Amino acid sequence: MSGLIQDLRYALRALRRGPAFLIFAVLIIGLGVGANTAVFSVMSPLMLKPLPFEEPDELVWIALRSSGGMSSRTSRASNLRDFREMNQSFTEMTGYFAFFEYESYNLTGSGNPERLVGVGVARDFLEVLGVDPLMGRNFVEEEAVWDGRPAAILTHGFWQRRFAGDPGMVGKTIVLNEVPTEVVGILPASFDFSSTFSPGSRVDFLRPFPIADETDRWGNTLSMIARLRPGATVESAQADIDLMSSQLAEAQPDRWGLGGVVTGLRAQIAGDFPKALLLLAAAAGAVMLIACANLSNLLLARGPRRHKEMAVRSALGADRGRLLRQLLLESLVLALLGGVVGVAIAFGVTRLVAGTTAIRIPMLASVGIDGGALAFTFGVALVAGLLMGAVPAFQGSRGQEARAINDASRGSSEGKRSTAVRETLVVAEVALACILLVGGGLLLRSFATLLEVDLGFQPHEAIAWRVDTNRDFDSLAERVAFYDQLIAGVEAVPGVVAAGLTDTLPLGRNRGWTIGVTGVAYEQGERPGFFPRMVDHRYIPVMGIPLLAGRQFSPDDTGESANVIIINETAAERLFPGEGAVGRMVSVAGGDWEVVGVVADVRHQSLEEGSGLEGYLPISQMGFGTLDMVVRSPLPVESLQAGVAAALRGVDPDMPTGDFQTLDAIVERAVSPRRFILALLGAFAGTALLLASLGIYGVLSYSVSQRIPEIGIRMALGETAGEVRMRVVTRTLALALAGVVLGGVGALVVSRLIQSMLFGVAPTDPVTFVGMAALLLAVSALAGFVPALRASRTDPIVAMRAT
Repeated sequence: MSGLIQDLRYALRALRRGPAFLIFAVLIIGLGVGANTAVFSVMSPLMLKPLPFEEPDELVWIALRSSGGMSSRTSRASNLRDFREMNQSFTEMTGYFAFFEYESYNLTGSGNPERLVGVGVARDFLEVLGVDPLMGRNFVEEEAVWDGRPAAILTHGFWQRRFAGDPGMVGKTIVLNEVPTEVVGILPASFDFSSTFSPGSRVDFLRPFPIADETDRWGNTLSMIARLRPGATVESAQADIDLMSSQLAEAQPDRWGLGGVVTGLRAQIAGDFPKALLLLAAAAGAVMLIACANLSNLLLARGPRRHKEMAVRSALGADRGRLLRQLLLESLVLALLGGVVGVAIAFGVTRLVAGTTAIRIPMLASVGIDGGALAFTFGVALVAGLLMGAVPAFQGSRGQEARAINDASRGSSEGKRSTAVRETLVVAEVALACILLVGGGLLLRSFATLLEVDLGFQPHEAIAWRVDTNRDFDSLAERVAFYDQLIAGVEAVPGVVAAGLTDTLPLGRNRGWTIGVTGVAYEQGERPGFFPRMVDHRYIPVMGIPLLAGRQFSPDDTGESANVIIINETAAERLFPGEGAVGRMVSVAGGDWEVVGVVADVRHQSLEEGSGLEGYLPISQMGFGTLDMVVRSPLPVESLQAGVAAALRGVDPDMPTGDFQTLDAIVERAVSPRRFILALLGAFAGTALLLASLGIYGVLSYSVSQRIPEIGIRMALGETAGEVRMRVVTRTLALALAGVVLGGVGALVVSRLIQSMLFGVAPTDPVTFVGMAALLLAVSALAGFVPALRASRTDPIVAMRAT
């Protein structure tokens, strides 16, 4: 132990003798360790840590088999009720109202009015998950029935933000939509509903959702979660769901919406994100390997300066094991110091990621530097220290007295071996950098292609305000008149060009109904699904959605006139192939509607997916719930906010006015996961390119310094400065080209693995491969030009005197 302490002190003294090298090495290691720790911290809540529930591996998700909107993946309340009674695989089953974003709650009575987001959950929702309220209690039966006693459990974030964490809130009454509601509990900070089940959204409280006949009539509305019995598996639970569904279908032939696919809850929450996060982990690991190779080269370059020192220590009796330990200890000290820097970098990155709601990735709110992350950092630093120090330590620990002479002699075999090792490390750096650059280039081109897709609407210079009122209306016509007055007030605000209303903005909420051609008989389950949008007569023009045939809605389309609908181009082609759709009749929601117009497709679900069948129904005929008001104006939202808020309060003083977002922000949030992955991968690729160029520069600089006498002799014999530069640059390009070839082969493999993440770009896209290879070669040539320039300025006389 005393020898180890002595070696540690010596290592610290040795590193202090080269402060520039020490700072550079610590920063390089810190960058690599920080990147790996940050990615680990993002991955951990989603893929590594247990979910914040009791026995989370027993929890499963049950969804319908259909594709499309949420209506085709959620279940009816009667399914949950019957499955609870009939199943043999679950100890408990629960659910929550999946369409909670269609609802709106105005908080009034204390402070400024505020629009809140509440999620309806089954009475036992928290019990099934194993989440205990931080304070207060769970819902009781009297609150979880139709027209039950109003109650709410506040989320921890809302409780802190609105009520400053006041523990006295439990038992108090708040007013939601003019209804006194008792606060019965506060959720713990460890359970963030939105981050877990609805990333990118905001949830302020939970409310009881009755599993009753009344809610069953709403159709498919519930997301179901269940806890497996001991010994049950996902496969046996699936067989149980299939059996129950067939028994219910046989007993009730007219019943619809049965069935379900059972998956682990973690798999459901994670979705496709593990693939992207594993890609980032691989990229961060590659950056770490490049950093290790770079620093290993630097340590090899410092080796000749220490040959005499090692020879003396060997002559004084130090065996090779002691010398090897000494040199490895220096590398480990460097790595651990770099680990401290890496923790600081990762801490800043994770704080930024955890505090944002602009990235729609599950569990981001749980990201942070904890004990597991620190242990990971320590492990990565140790591995990095061993990797970067192994080769220099083995070479430097030979310790023979003749070594100092051999390394000094021009052309010695030891010098050639050292050069070969260093050049091999550079080729490996370039190969890894090439793989990262190609992967990043493919994702960048894919992202650029995605941003160029035709959205079907114009998001620029458009802001959406959530507008809800607590007023009661005697009729739909009276309610529509109120909102017409609201729009008139907003359109009078200076700078407002136009405004319109909808209950569903693009790239947000979605629901699925069915549609059919009137008079056509469909077998059960064969009616096409479509996405309905409730809008006023202003909305489609305000959004800039092109009208392809027929007419827009008008103020004359009221509850007293014939029902009308506007469908999108895909629906027109599907329902009326080769025929005109305008003037035809379709059946929707139990009634017949005349198609009066056909509009262009809008990417309502995501930028990657097509629109599917869509229809727009006038709110003056169909009715509506929560509405968004789209305001088109060339003014920035900051300049417009006060005027619009005043106009809204002028019509309804109790209406919250602070819930708004630009349509550009909605589009940005829709692509935020891709942008997040691309930003990190691009940062890793840029770092790899920089480190590879530094590696080339370092190797060539060392090579030039060692060959100054040779270069002097060559120039004395007639070699020109240009020929010297060309020879050094040619060597540079040879090393870079070898790395590019190896990296290109690796990139072909990697590109196949990330094919599912690409949009509109082939995994073997030649533009990306050639472009990234050219960039890498150009940067490599630039890195080699500086040593080449220095070599070409060698004075032959001075060089030969130094021989």
